[in-house]
Amino acid sequence: MGLQGTTLIVMPAFNEEAAVGDVVREVLREVADADVLVVDDGSRDRTTQVARAAGARVLELPFNLGVGGAMRAGFKFAVAEGYTTVVQVDSDGQHDPAGVASLLAALETHDVVIGARFAGEGDYEAKGPRRWAMVVLAAVVSRIAGTRLTDTTSGFRATGPRALEIFARHYPAEYLGDTVESLVLAARAGCRITQVPVSMRVRAGGTPSHDPVKAGVYLGRACLALVLALWRPPLALADDRNDRP
Repeated sequence: MGLQGTTLIVMPAFNEEAAVGDVVREVLREVADADVLVVDDGSRDRTTQVARAAGARVLELPFNLGVGGAMRAGFKFAVAEGYTTVVQVDSDGQHDPAGVASLLAALETHDVVIGARFAGEGDYEAKGPRRWAMVVLAAVVSRIAGTRLTDTTSGFRATGPRALEIFARHYPAEYLGDTVESLVLAARAGCRITQVPVSMRVRAGGTPSHDPVKAGVYLGRACLALVLALWRPPLALADDRNDRP
């Protein structure tokens, strides 16, 4: 069975009224067979109203949970509504919706697909401790996943039905846990992970979710996220449990 009609684009948003409307409209043009859910993560502006006016469904959270908490809510929504595929797209315009098609195509043979910023497409660049952390995390997670990954902190990714069942129940809410830890959880549960090259764009509006000046803090949190991921016991996939006598 194809993916048409089963895909939900989840867009976590915190005070993104300046960009979210245009991003929703662009996503709906580029991925015509998907629905869009904007998870308003406790915004204090008109994010909800702008997103609805652009054609998205909106899930309003009473207070700010961060990207991980917003995505867990989105995964739970997807399962409850019968979707089998989720694609995370930033609501600030940095993720190019034209790349969604490549992510979905790779889901035909994998459970989690990362839109990689360092895989030969586009000119995205990170420097200093932030870049060092990305390199180390990519090396460690690649070993765990059994495949070469170059961008384990990318939030532009697609999730298939096997991983969706896990993420709806256990998706990490901590900063960087939503990217790094979630990949480790999926890999240790037996999910197949891959990446496809994508281009990144300049933020169209709103406020960054983290301060780039605090690169040293990023490095520490990245290491903590990896330790937490390895400390958790492996999770079983739903179909694996059903196959047991």
